[in-house]
Amino acid sequence: MICLSLSDTSLIERCQRNDVAAFNEIVGRYKNKIYNYVYRMVGNSEDADDLTQEVFVKMYLALDTFRNHSSLSTWLYRIAGNLCIDSHRKRSRRETGFGGTISSLDEPIGGDGNDDGPSRDIPDNTFEPAKVVARYEMDAHIQIALAKLPEKMRTVVILHDIEGLQYEEIAEVVSCPLGTVKSRLFNARTALRQHLSAYMEC
Repeated sequence: MICLSLSDTSLIERCQRNDVAAFNEIVGRYKNKIYNYVYRMVGNSEDADDLTQEVFVKMYLALDTFRNHSSLSTWLYRIAGNLCIDSHRKRSRRETGFGGTISSLDEPIGGDGNDDGPSRDIPDNTFEPAKVVARYEMDAHIQIALAKLPEKMRTVVILHDIEGLQYEEIAEVVSCPLGTVKSRLFNARTALRQHLSAYMEC
């Protein structure tokens, strides 16, 4: 039995001593967050299930490489992001043939990176049926718009506006400077507004 008050660092240390209960506690703490992130990245619940399981398998196999200067959540998001990129590459190769290019990963990122606008989280009005329908419809449009973004832009806007990570955490997850994170987020929000403009005007 694991005490819920144990820190992530303590759980990792116990996992490194082959404590299965500690590993299960980590999965319990982060499974939903990682699934939500992966689902937003790949847009497919079946793939998201498989990739989420793979995230924790990879985490377990790489426990000896974990360093305490990173948080466990940041590490898990990094593993998840890399798996999503690998999955996208494999899918693109199947669709275009081996050697096909993946423009969404290679598209240059511009913008001034100064956008500190509000999050675009969807309000929860579950007790009003009409609003529930509208919320799910909006969520579907957001998911379609996210899928149109280049992978690098999609990653930062999901991590910041949906998962709630701070700029510094995102910079660590994607291994790039803070200014680059802000620039990608600014561009991602701009692109999302353009993709969603027709729906919002209806």
